[in-house]
Amino acid sequence: MTNRFQAPRGTQDILPAAQPYWRAVNEALLEVTRLFGYRRIDTPVFEQAELFEKGSGDTTDVVEKEMYTFTDRGEEHLALTPEATPAVCRAYLEHGMSSWPQPVRLYTTHPMFRYDRPQKGRYRQHTQFDVEVLGSSSPLVDAEVIELLWRLYERLGIQGIEVRLGSIDDPGPRKAYVERLKEYYRPHLEKMSEDSKRRFDRNPLRLLDSKDERDQQYKVAAPKLIDQLSDGAAAHQAAVQDALTAAGIAYRMDPYLVRGLDYYNRTVFEMVPAADERAQGTVGGGGRYDGLMELLGGPATPGIGFGCGIERMILEMERNGVALPEVALADAYVIHKGEGSSRMAVRLAGELRAAGVATVMGEGERSFKAQMRAANAAGARVALILGENEVASGTAVVKDLAGDADQAEVATDSVAAAVQQLLHP
Repeated sequence: MTNRFQAPRGTQDILPAAQPYWRAVNEALLEVTRLFGYRRIDTPVFEQAELFEKGSGDTTDVVEKEMYTFTDRGEEHLALTPEATPAVCRAYLEHGMSSWPQPVRLYTTHPMFRYDRPQKGRYRQHTQFDVEVLGSSSPLVDAEVIELLWRLYERLGIQGIEVRLGSIDDPGPRKAYVERLKEYYRPHLEKMSEDSKRRFDRNPLRLLDSKDERDQQYKVAAPKLIDQLSDGAAAHQAAVQDALTAAGIAYRMDPYLVRGLDYYNRTVFEMVPAADERAQGTVGGGGRYDGLMELLGGPATPGIGFGCGIERMILEMERNGVALPEVALADAYVIHKGEGSSRMAVRLAGELRAAGVATVMGEGERSFKAQMRAANAAGARVALILGENEVASGTAVVKDLAGDADQAEVATDSVAAAVQQLLHP
């Protein structure tokens, strides 16, 4: 017996029943980005692998363990996009967006690929909603991008989300803190997880981000960067907090929030269901990355952004009991059987669609009764019935499937008008 093909591990088919949620998310993010003045950008599904090695940092999990890389027939080393920010920054530099009025506000929805352990809400291929603001160092912009994501969740009916806010200072002052952090962790290192041992030299801030139980006991007493920010970072952080308060957005300061990518500085944030402390609980996050453009070979250009998986948004919508109305497949359903009925059915279906009426045509080989069941299953409001008698007389039976299911025989030239009257009395 031949094995049937299945979707690759860590991927999913988005079936018709789930599409109303995807449509609701896409409609909401279109409206929210419009209200905040953002424009859409789309970048390739694959890029030069070095873009992410430089941009995301070669000590991050994304680059070390999760990127899908390949060498094409031209011997170019490429990667399926694992995160959007370096790709959007590359496009900013390549297309001379620095000459545009600053800052440049951009968003995208983009498939992302990471070889990660699959779990509910986290896939090896997922779709990310990503927002970037390039060319502004204002703390008000930091608050703006946080508010944008917050308003999106509001619009989608997602409640109980907590904003966790932090700061990782600027690279210079952060170096001294990192040394203090290593001094604290060094005596405990042998008892900690393998990931933490590896991160100790390569990416010490990630020690605070560990979810491994062996590491948790040491986190509480670790020195906290948020308590010893440089003057510039502290003033920036205070301004972000003040702006969020002015926008009516509650937040909690999180001294352990470091994010997983190397390019962040100053503001970092995550949004997490308030009662959810699980590793996969984050439903969105990002931060400021004022040095990333220089890493990519461009001039110093401040930036801030976030990314959030649409699959995780939909999971939270379901958990919040967000019910979406079932969308009918058709407004009208053409039922036909008998000699000459197929030609007339095709003509009427075409006229109705041209008039903006969603129309499905039945299978003429099936009985009238079976086609009527199909019309009801499609959620059609109106059925058009064509048999040999109707074809001979140049008419169609127009049946209202709502209410008392009234019906009338209508000349074919008047069918479109009669259907429109039933749909929009």
